[in-house]
Amino acid sequence: MKLIGLDVGTKRIGVARADSSTRIAIPVGTLAVDGKEFEVLGKLAEKLNTKYFIVGLPRSNSGKETAQSKYTRDFAKKLEDNIPGCKIHFQDESLTSVEAEERLMKKVNKTGKIYQKGEVDKEAATIILQDFLESLPRSAAASASHPTVELKKEKNPAMKKAKKKTKKLALKITVGVLSGLIIIGSLLFIWYNSSLSPVYDSKLCKTSTADEQCKPVDFTIKTGEPLVDIANNLESAGIIKSSLAFQIYARFNNNPDQLPKPGDYQISRASSVEEIYKQLIEGSKSANVFKLTILPGETVKQVKEKLKNLGYSDEEINTAFSKNYNHKVLEGHKDTSEWGAEPLEGYLFGDTYEFYIGESVENIILTCLDNLEAAIEGNNLISRFGAKGLSLYEGITLASITQKEANTLDQPYISKIFLNRIDAGMPLGADSTTTYALNLVDPDRKTYQTNADGLNLDHPYNTRNAVYTGLTPGPISNPGVSALLSVADAREPDGFSDEHKAYYFLTDCDGKMYYGNTEEEHLKNIEISGLSSCEVKL
Repeated sequence: MKLIGLDVGTKRIGVARADSSTRIAIPVGTLAVDGKEFEVLGKLAEKLNTKYFIVGLPRSNSGKETAQSKYTRDFAKKLEDNIPGCKIHFQDESLTSVEAEERLMKKVNKTGKIYQKGEVDKEAATIILQDFLESLPRSAAASASHPTVELKKEKNPAMKKAKKKTKKLALKITVGVLSGLIIIGSLLFIWYNSSLSPVYDSKLCKTSTADEQCKPVDFTIKTGEPLVDIANNLESAGIIKSSLAFQIYARFNNNPDQLPKPGDYQISRASSVEEIYKQLIEGSKSANVFKLTILPGETVKQVKEKLKNLGYSDEEINTAFSKNYNHKVLEGHKDTSEWGAEPLEGYLFGDTYEFYIGESVENIILTCLDNLEAAIEGNNLISRFGAKGLSLYEGITLASITQKEANTLDQPYISKIFLNRIDAGMPLGADSTTTYALNLVDPDRKTYQTNADGLNLDHPYNTRNAVYTGLTPGPISNPGVSALLSVADAREPDGFSDEHKAYYFLTDCDGKMYYGNTEEEHLKNIEISGLSSCEVKL
């Protein structure tokens, strides 16, 4: 009996298959939960000539069903509605995903190859199906694979003869059915592999480039175009042999997070489905794209100016930046607009981005937020900030100030000094915060014309004003990875310790850092460094 194992998730579904006679579960792949999953599963069930599904049912550690359990049962009901006559068995999978990740990590340690998100679901489905197979008695597995007709024992010779004939007939029927299934499976296998081959002989194209069939075909993918439409258009353009085979390949041989990218392509008819799909997920080299570079330390105001120079209108930019984004990295985020600060200050992660011309400002912002989230999760920053007594929001805020105050090498020391001053109830005393406050209230310096005026500015972002201790209300720039890590790895400079902490720092005209424990040491460092001769305008 053929079986299909499923690990059901809200974004992806892991798929495995098995024959109960061999009792070995084999991973098939993953497919995205995009409305087409039941159609694909129906085709797979038809291909394997089965309607038996083993579905993993998650439970809590105490054995009770959860919200995910209800989601899985609802999914199973829809599966029954879409595949009439299908049989579903729920298999407990409390710790299946954990076991799947442990298996994959063992593979990573052996091969060094990093596994992708979808591989966990595929491995989990395999474990679910294997657990079910191992729970079957040997006799049950054998009878499921090789059905026989059982008759009551009769002493009458005529009945014994009839029994033998019945067994022979059952054997012939079984052999006939199995032979038919083998033939059908072989034909499907031949069809599928043939459909994945190039429409036109690539060998001929190498020797006859003038052949019309060897010339690349122009092909366009629109933004948001579903996979089924892309496949149908490829077949209509004569680029592939079968839309169905292309969809099957795309769903079961690649990460579901990787989808064909919109753009204009030139595709050769001498390319296989594998080559074509790889080209589509890598993106069009000739598509109209633009780059946006956000540097660590830049502000939202500077990013807005870059977007304006790229052709976006003030209305598009301001509308997008005034939206309330429900994003994970913004949890605990505070409204700083009452002080004139940008709501997204500090959250537009520094990187060089590529976007298609016409991309919305909202999607550009979301991409920056996604990259910041990846940096936070990849470096376990929430936990590491917490060890310093900081929330994520406070950690980003401190990193943004450190970003403006020191180079990469000295950033962990500067972050530690700021933490020391916060613990001691001292103002941070960071010039960069004063500059930021002045840019908010008097960008043209019409009122605050001298440094002395600026240092006395009554504003919560001005940490040179002794009235304001602790962190600023929010970030003052977009911190880079090094600044974020400097908060997580904040430590005393050389020569200082928990008993002899550094509370002061300064940078001389050449960028060299000086540290001090007391104000007297700080004043001496000013004299030694010659800082007074190269004072910078705030």
